[in-house]
Amino acid sequence: MADDNLTALRRRKLDALAALGLPVYNVDFRPDHTMEQALRELEAWEARPGAASAAGGDAGSGDAAEGREVAVAGRLMLERLQGRSCFCHLEDESGRLQVWFRLDRIGETQFEAVKLLDLGDILGVQGTLMRTRRGEPTVLARSLVPLVKALRQPPEKFHGLQDQETRYRRRYYDLMSSVAQRRHFAARTEVIRSVRRTLEERGFLEVETPILQPVPGGGHAVPFRTHWNALHTDVFLRIAIELHLKRLLVGGYNRVYEIGRVFRNEGLSPRHNPEFTMLEAYQAYADYTDMRHLTEAVVVDAATRVVPPAGGGGEGGDPLRRTYGGRDLNLTPPFPARRMVDLIAEHCGFDPVHAWDDGTLTERAVALGVELQPGMPAGTVLNEVYEQKVERHLFDPTFVLDYPADVSPLARRRKDDARFVERFELVIAGRELANAFSELNDPIDQRARFEEQAGRRAAGEAEAHPLDEDFLEAIEAGMPPAGGLGVGIDRLVMLLTDSATIRDVLLFPTMRPVADSEADT
Repeated sequence: MADDNLTALRRRKLDALAALGLPVYNVDFRPDHTMEQALRELEAWEARPGAASAAGGDAGSGDAAEGREVAVAGRLMLERLQGRSCFCHLEDESGRLQVWFRLDRIGETQFEAVKLLDLGDILGVQGTLMRTRRGEPTVLARSLVPLVKALRQPPEKFHGLQDQETRYRRRYYDLMSSVAQRRHFAARTEVIRSVRRTLEERGFLEVETPILQPVPGGGHAVPFRTHWNALHTDVFLRIAIELHLKRLLVGGYNRVYEIGRVFRNEGLSPRHNPEFTMLEAYQAYADYTDMRHLTEAVVVDAATRVVPPAGGGGEGGDPLRRTYGGRDLNLTPPFPARRMVDLIAEHCGFDPVHAWDDGTLTERAVALGVELQPGMPAGTVLNEVYEQKVERHLFDPTFVLDYPADVSPLARRRKDDARFVERFELVIAGRELANAFSELNDPIDQRARFEEQAGRRAAGEAEAHPLDEDFLEAIEAGMPPAGGLGVGIDRLVMLLTDSATIRDVLLFPTMRPVADSEADT
């Protein structure tokens, strides 16, 4: 009810502005400076040889020394009405600047309009640059153009939203109330720009592949299903980008990549959002060792180009030495590489290969408290031991090598032990950041693995890989040996912006539905 009363009051002010001949919607205004540019313009004017001081007076003083005229536009963040004068703060994407409205400068009609302004309104102002007696950079207004009347009350005092739920559901309030938040999300764009630059410098071609797919392959996940009315058939939102990029290797491209959205029908958590952004890159005549070098370059280049958050930099301003979650993090290459089985032996106190050989692996896992599903193959059990008991302890960058074939149906087997494949995950701060293979290009082995996965799927394992005949036909045409890489862009941004949850790096994260009445509270 309180919000309804405030909205009604603002609508009355809207009508009052219109009565003054100042409509507040569908009005054109062309700013010629951002707030940051206006500030630099003032500083340049003050720095001219022999320039007079731009410092002027306060509300009751005479005219100040004035600089260049500018036109600026922004959202009203603060207003202090003092008799025949009013000081306001306007904010745009670049920052905040004070505006000084004086009755003797803008006239009675426009000064009446100033009295009708509310926090959150969007204004256009023309005036001259100056400093007040206190040294505050200011636009001394000669005209006001109300552009938008905000009908809803903004967050309290615009000091930034503290309620996380509101920040995520109404991101526009979060962004309008905090320059730091806008810069935080700009860092995401810089990360993606850096990733593209790293790949393009190495000759990779960016491509686009289908999001709607008849077979959801390339990963272990439950897909989203939708219906294609025109073709009377169900299709799936992709769970990975991989299989179409491999088709391009078959077609003759040597280095391809895509940065795009993928979709997995899973729950919400600090690490997971049902739609997220992946980089996938594939290189012919390469293997997972080459992919390690590429992964390292992607991470190090992005860390070098993205400034650490305030207080998160390392000694001497080294961008590779930063903090995450209050702990020191060293991204200086080369990153160490450890076999999964060696890490399990180190953290769990038994030799997992020996336990696999003598049939005691499941018994060992249960004794450690690892949660298992009935009938899990030994390789899957081994992977569960690693994920539940080891991964979270790996804070500094670590390449975890040689995964079980049971959980890696698209990777090439190791020559020394076919139970394992040439695959790594890069783990930083206890979570997977990247995943890469020496890609399987043997169509006979690939078919056998797909058939084994299809059997597990038929037995009720929803995340087992489906059998994809079209992909099998493609690699039967001949796919060159290759290395493939996937990097979670959201997790990379989390790492480089010291963000605790994936929702903090997505402008519009997926949220559980709420009733309209709850959404408006």
